[in-house]
Amino acid sequence: MESANTLCPGRKCKGGVLAHLERLEAQTNISNRKSEEPTVRKKESSLRTKIRELQQQRDKLRAEVKQWRARVKEPPAKEDPSRTVISEQEVLEREWRNVEAILEAYRFTGLSGKLTSRGVCMCISTAFEGNLLDSYFVDLVIEKPLRIHHHSVPVFIPLEKIAAAHLQTDVQRFLFSLWEYLNAYSGRKYQADQLESDFCDVLTGPLQRNALCNLLSFTYKVEQGCQTFSFSARLLYEDPTAALPTNVTVTRPELDSGLTEPLRPFWAVFFTSGLEAMMRLFLAEF
Repeated sequence: MESANTLCPGRKCKGGVLAHLERLEAQTNISNRKSEEPTVRKKESSLRTKIRELQQQRDKLRAEVKQWRARVKEPPAKEDPSRTVISEQEVLEREWRNVEAILEAYRFTGLSGKLTSRGVCMCISTAFEGNLLDSYFVDLVIEKPLRIHHHSVPVFIPLEKIAAAHLQTDVQRFLFSLWEYLNAYSGRKYQADQLESDFCDVLTGPLQRNALCNLLSFTYKVEQGCQTFSFSARLLYEDPTAALPTNVTVTRPELDSGLTEPLRPFWAVFFTSGLEAMMRLFLAEF
């Protein structure tokens, strides 16, 4: 067996084999640390560089935030009056072009108009079953906002409501909606007038109607053989834009039930035809 001195040639080993091994291990650790130092220093340098870059980005962001806050706190710059005038002028010019287009589109309809010094005067013509009826006008001033200068629309037509809903956003919709109300009113009024003039010989009393002509009631007589029967009719127009009734009631309290049923089909004519056509059909059957 070799002695400890054999493992340490040229010098004397102290402490035996185990002590010698510990010294070798310590030397190895020192050598490893020395070999790792360049790598560690390189990593540290890279981290320091990264930290500096992040700090620079942080400082840049802080500066941008500070500038943004300063701009927010600044009072808004005064608008250029000349630019505001130009913008409003452009809007008014567009309104003029829109009105001219409307006049051209409505040339062959119930709406027509002519340009005025302030804007445009629209004429709304009404008709019922091919009969030309009354016409109404609305004088519009083209400015911001659009406004109605004069008009001949009856007070019971909801002109203000229609204008509030459509005048500032859609002029064509405003005019068409107003035409619906006026055309339906004129149609109902025309039918009531015709009933009074053409069937005065069968009416047994005055025709009752309100200003809007959406509620009519009258009594008429029908002769059948040697007997004369009286009927009371009540017509309700729940839709103000319709010229035909939505509810019809015809009563004859003392009429026998056997005669009531054959008359019911004629009552339905109220819903699909005008008053004149209904009355002529009804009287022709008796």
